[in-house]
Amino acid sequence: METLFRGSTGPDVKLVQSLLNKIGYNAGSIDGIFGSNTQQAVIAFQRDNNLVPDGIVGPATWSVFERLLRGYDVYTIRQGDTLYSISRRYYTTVNAILTANPGINPLALSIGQQIIVPYGIDVVFTDIDYTYEILELQIQGLKARYPFLETGTIGTSVMGKNLYYIRLGRGAREVSYNGAHHANEWITTPVLMKFIENYAKAYSTGGNIRGYNITNIFNSSSIYIIPMVNPDGVDLVTRWPNYTNPTYQNASRLNTSGLPLPSVWKANIRGVDLNLNYPAAWEEEKRLELEMGITSPAPRDYGGEAPLSEPESLAMYNFTRRHNFRLVIAYHTQGEVIYWDFMNLAPPESPAIANIFARASGYTPIGIAGEAAYAGYKDWFIQDFRRPGFTIEVGRGVNPLPITQFNSIYARNEEIMLLGAVV
Repeated sequence: METLFRGSTGPDVKLVQSLLNKIGYNAGSIDGIFGSNTQQAVIAFQRDNNLVPDGIVGPATWSVFERLLRGYDVYTIRQGDTLYSISRRYYTTVNAILTANPGINPLALSIGQQIIVPYGIDVVFTDIDYTYEILELQIQGLKARYPFLETGTIGTSVMGKNLYYIRLGRGAREVSYNGAHHANEWITTPVLMKFIENYAKAYSTGGNIRGYNITNIFNSSSIYIIPMVNPDGVDLVTRWPNYTNPTYQNASRLNTSGLPLPSVWKANIRGVDLNLNYPAAWEEEKRLELEMGITSPAPRDYGGEAPLSEPESLAMYNFTRRHNFRLVIAYHTQGEVIYWDFMNLAPPESPAIANIFARASGYTPIGIAGEAAYAGYKDWFIQDFRRPGFTIEVGRGVNPLPITQFNSIYARNEEIMLLGAVV
């Protein structure tokens, strides 16, 4: 994380503001501008945590912040400790501690024993712009809180960032959801991450979500989620225009539209639209690109030199082929529609499932897409597997959608993600 001080701007400032507000320090509005309110909140936090109260978020302050952002502490048992007393100290619950420490005997705690203690705040923040670093912290935090989650990587991006997956459940029925194929559609990542957190929390307590028994779904299905397919592109958009890495600076020069980069950039860091890079009528997509005069890397609509030319799309292709997915969902923005067909190859059950999703969300099911109708991930899945594949366009407006739309988007898609595992 970058060092922050009075006058700093960007997503890291929003992250600090959101965290400080959540834990009782008034940093003001979450606007990404490090002003006097944020500075005074940082100073108060530093004083309370035996840090130099200089109002600068440097390595020492970040170290404490990152522990809070991961959402847990490593606690060493002392004389007289009980899980109840520890839970009161951390504003958490005994069940949360037991979940994070499988096998622990609360009646036989040993002095010097180390345990994971979750804090009493959620790990996934839903009021901030997303970055790859935030994603990593939250995955680490969720894995520590909920050890039953399986996490791993399916490959790496052009810049070497991990393409993470999270598995919910242990059942034989496999499905997969993904987000942020397109850089300026990054809001789909926190939608998936919040679903992971809510699902894991419900499973740990034996609870339900929207009337669905999560334990039953966990035991019968495995939901594989790739929350950020295009991490380089997401960082290019959310960190604009504050670039220190020359790779971002070089990529940004491809934007000759005259418009702010976040409003036009969908591609990966090499200027390839990942959702036009799959082997599903890719040649037809290329013909359409040439008709539009698109012949080289660009912020959007360039499908690459060949199908699967990009490490991100190739990783998705290989990951999908290694599994036996009953259905897949690719989350995009915007339009509030559900695309379910590709070249009339969708199986007979696809329109029925799309209608079920539509009833849950209020979105409109559509068979054939207009724009970008070829070479997408769900297109390739339908073509090669002849199983249900869906592109769901969430929200309305101009990309990137503001984070203020998160609550509405999430509310309309949570049931879809549950239904996907059972239909």
